[in-house]
Amino acid sequence: MSNIVDPLVGRIAARIRAERERRGWTLARLAEESGVSRAMINRIERGESSPTAVVLGKLSAAFQLGIASLLALAEGAPPERDRDTDGEAGVCRRAEASEWRDPATGYRRRQITGPRFPAEVAEIRLPAGARVPYPAAAFAFVHQVVWVLDGRLTFHDGDDIYDLGPGDTLELGDPAPRVFANTTDAECRYAVILTRGARP
Repeated sequence: MSNIVDPLVGRIAARIRAERERRGWTLARLAEESGVSRAMINRIERGESSPTAVVLGKLSAAFQLGIASLLALAEGAPPERDRDTDGEAGVCRRAEASEWRDPATGYRRRQITGPRFPAEVAEIRLPAGARVPYPAAAFAFVHQVVWVLDGRLTFHDGDDIYDLGPGDTLELGDPAPRVFANTTDAECRYAVILTRGARP
């Protein structure tokens, strides 16, 4: 699937622009806060360039949002669900779910929960050999658990390194620079579960 034609890319672009404008920031201010060039941010907001997971991490850190929160806000409500009569419960079919793909690493992310659910749950597929670093600020204002479903994940939490296998979970503490790495020759599939704390 081409990430450029994926409508989710356009929604991510709109969300980044909306978060910047909500703060009254110029492109130059966001570039200064994030370390992402003004030209790159401009291309992303115009839908001319698909951001990588690393760039999204830097932008979410500048906004003091977790990257999962930024992507979940961009994804909005999941596709039309098969609702029950009171409109609360519903089924989201796998074939209809939006999936974001990092053009640099092939990392794929699918939002599991909808906007009314009190926690955010996402399924991640990290290809063999992929490595995705995030700054500490990308983890501000969230409580997060990583749960490995298949394969192995090498997780760098500041100076600590964890080798996680199927069924292993890691509850993250205070924000720190973090790296999700797959050092094996097979895909790693894991879930990220987070709840939001207070944020600006």
